[in-house]
Amino acid sequence: MSSADVAVKVFRTLQIEDFRVLQVIETAMSQHEFVSKEQIARFSKLDLARDTDFRLSRLSKLGLIYRITEAYVGYTLNYSGYDCLAINALVKAGVLEAFGKSLGVGKEADVFDALNPKGERIAIKFHRLGRISFRQTRRKRDYTNERSASWLYQSRLAAEKEFHALKLVYLHKVAVPEPISQTRHVVVMGMIDGAELAEYKEIQKPEKVLKEIFSNVRKAYLQAGVIHADLSEYNIILKPDMHVLIIDWPQCVTREHPNAQELLTRDVRNVARFFERKHMLKVEPKEVLAYVTGESETTTWLHPT
Repeated sequence: MSSADVAVKVFRTLQIEDFRVLQVIETAMSQHEFVSKEQIARFSKLDLARDTDFRLSRLSKLGLIYRITEAYVGYTLNYSGYDCLAINALVKAGVLEAFGKSLGVGKEADVFDALNPKGERIAIKFHRLGRISFRQTRRKRDYTNERSASWLYQSRLAAEKEFHALKLVYLHKVAVPEPISQTRHVVVMGMIDGAELAEYKEIQKPEKVLKEIFSNVRKAYLQAGVIHADLSEYNIILKPDMHVLIIDWPQCVTREHPNAQELLTRDVRNVARFFERKHMLKVEPKEVLAYVTGESETTTWLHPT
């Protein structure tokens, strides 16, 4: 069971006092890795010997906080506790009503199907930095320069960056999920219906799908000034109507980024290699790059092998 599964399971059992304790720990973690029981009691305004002990024991048993007993007894949020705070904020804001099935658990995110209060399907993405090594995270993401930043804080930055990117490219009609809301390390998007491109054994008219992908890459680059920077068959969703959605934008960069052309070239090659390997479609990356960057208007770069 993932940490998000834990949060979804226990959320409805939490009481006002539980959320108060979680919020106090969250706030104090900006200054301390572990928060003392005395601090939690003082800022939550709960009785130390009775209420605070009860709440901390309860939250620990539910799997929402960690406890240490070294120089002092201290507590810190884990991802499940952080998830519960984010879920609570979304419920209070009238964004989220109920969770459905898990849509996917990856190295850096958990995604769930959900409903808003109107009964409309939405997608809830919990960012999960820390499942890969810290060195990899710092190398791949330019917003993790603070060495002391916790995984929770880094995940929040990832969510903020992705939500900003989604709003920008969605405005320019790039095929992405509709950005709805963002809080802490969570991004709320429009429904994601379909499967990763990598999961399809066969695709009808793969050349049409490939052209649509690069058309969206071009639109993001020319109109929004954004490069995905991590594009592959694992973050392109093929919907039941055979149109695409491009997801996972926290690593995106602008056209002005010093490595912009290198990253754009890598995106193009990743997609081109997949279609050549799986669907026997040969493209010349240089010709695609000319199309994507606006140097050429032609789409004659597609050649069946």
